[in-house]
Amino acid sequence: GGIRISVIGDSTKLPTSLQKLINEVEETTKHNSRLQLIVAVSYSGKYDVVQACRSIAEKAKDGQIQLDDINESLIEQELETNCTEHPYPDLLIRTSGELRVSNFLLWQLAYTELFFAQELWPDFKKDEFVDALSSYQQRQRRYGGRH
Repeated sequence: GGIRISVIGDSTKLPTSLQKLINEVEETTKHNSRLQLIVAVSYSGKYDVVQACRSIAEKAKDGQIQLDDINESLIEQELETNCTEHPYPDLLIRTSGELRVSNFLLWQLAYTELFFAQELWPDFKKDEFVDALSSYQQRQRRYGGRH
């Protein structure tokens, strides 16, 4: 159906057969451009930042980059969400009454608007989604020092 599938997270914790299947699906769909489905499996925001730092440290050790090359842009290139051209959500909807982001996309959520809903995910329907969008539309977006 033209959908590109990307999987983010620590896939080394998965069975080898599943890792192989993930690689095959990503390879088979990599040129699809209608939509992109990003599946987070064994993913955490802390894991993502640590793996980006490790990758940068390895490149520095190998002489591919210098200390002065390390900046926000380089870190963002190493995050797992570099698989998409839109890695920064405009709106995060958190269901189930939880008032936290739960170690999800920690770097990427820096300027994301948050909406907290009491409904559990299966009960989050069209009316609740419209409420979240209406709340988002009423906000004035501010991005701090980042433009």
